[in-house]
Amino acid sequence: MSGLTGVAGVASAGLALTASLAFLTWLASLARHDASLIDRMWSVFIVGAGLVYFALLPVQTVRGLWMAVLGAAWSVRLCLYVTWRNWGHGEDRRYQAIRARNQPNYGFKSLYLVFALQAVLAWIVSAPFLAGMAAARPLGPLDVAGAVLALFGIFFEAVGDAQMARFKADPKSAGQVMDRGLWRYTRHPNYFGEACVWWGIWLVAVGGTGWSGAWSIVSPVLMTVLLLKVSGVRMLEADIGERRPAYRDYIARTNAFLPGPVKDGRRKAS
Repeated sequence: MSGLTGVAGVASAGLALTASLAFLTWLASLARHDASLIDRMWSVFIVGAGLVYFALLPVQTVRGLWMAVLGAAWSVRLCLYVTWRNWGHGEDRRYQAIRARNQPNYGFKSLYLVFALQAVLAWIVSAPFLAGMAAARPLGPLDVAGAVLALFGIFFEAVGDAQMARFKADPKSAGQVMDRGLWRYTRHPNYFGEACVWWGIWLVAVGGTGWSGAWSIVSPVLMTVLLLKVSGVRMLEADIGERRPAYRDYIARTNAFLPGPVKDGRRKAS
C-alpha cells in the first residue's frame, strides 16, 4: 500500500463498514418498526470506520492509538446511554414525523432517507481518524491539547446526560424544566460536549499532519452544524415552547450551546 491509492483504499474500507452497519440497522428497524435505532448506532458507525483505518494503515502509531481510544470511549458511552435511554419507548417522535411525511412505502424510503444518509455523514465525521492515524510525526503540544479537549467533552457530555437522567427519574420533576447542574449554563450540555470531542480529535489529527491534514476540519464543522442546525438544537426546540410554555423562560435566560452565565430573562438567548 502506498501513497494516495493506499489511503483512498483505506478510506473506502471505512465507508464500506459504515454502509454495511447502516444496512443491518435498517433491516433491524424494519423488524422493530423503529427507525430511531439509528441513534444507537451512530457513534458505532463513526468509530467503526476509525478502527478500520487503524487496522489497515501500514503503521500503527501512538497517536493512532490515542485517537482510537478516545473515539472508542466516546462511542461506547454514547451508544450504551442512548440504548438505555430509549429502551422500551418505541420510535422517537422525530422519526415518527419523518415516517408520517414519507408514506407510503416508508420502510424502503428510510433506507436512503435515514440510514444511507447517516452512514455517509458518519464516514465524513471519521475523517480526522484517517488523517491523524496515517501521520508519523512525534506527539506534540497540539496532540495533548486535542486529547484534553476531547476528554473534557466526553466528561461534560456524560455529566450532562447523567444529570438529565436523574432529573427525569424523579417524580417531583414532572412538568418542570431541567435547569440545574450543567443545564443551568447551557440548554444542551450534551451537544456542547460532543462538539468538544470532535474539535479535540481534529486537533490531534492536525498535531500529526500539520496543516496538510487541515482538510479533516470537515468533521468537527459538520458535527457542529448537525448539532446546532439540523438534528440537534433546532429540531428538538422547534415546537417545545408551545408544548412546554415554561421552556420559553428557560430559553430567555440560558444559552443554547456555549455555557455562559444565567441571564435575567429580558434578553434573547444566544
